[in-house]
Amino acid sequence: MNVDPLVTTEPPPKPKPLTMASLKTEVDELHKHILDLTMQMADIKIQLALKRKPTANNKVQIRDKQTGKICKSKNNVYQTMLKAGELKDLVEKGIFGEIPEKNTFGVYALFLAWPDRFEEVHETEQTPS
Repeated sequence: MNVDPLVTTEPPPKPKPLTMASLKTEVDELHKHILDLTMQMADIKIQLALKRKPTANNKVQIRDKQTGKICKSKNNVYQTMLKAGELKDLVEKGIFGEIPEKNTFGVYALFLAWPDRFEEVHETEQTPS
């Protein structure tokens, strides 16, 4: 019969009896380990933040193909046209809700109503205003 040298037939050692002092020591060691891990995580976050490249605020500018006007953001298209009264027909149909001035997603309803009228302006296409 072949006996594996790594397998022993001896019974495992009996654990030490738990006492308040041994439990306190174990809890203190675990607490110290948690603090060490927290510090490591903080260091990693700092290193990642330092490696991160700053990005520009790339708001999408929108061109009204009908008028050629460029608005600085999607919501600006909606708010500008609403204040100018250009959306009167759509407001009367009720596609912007009961209070169109407070509809923060009105631009998406506008894009659905007039899909061919607007286009996004990319940085290379922008003309100086």
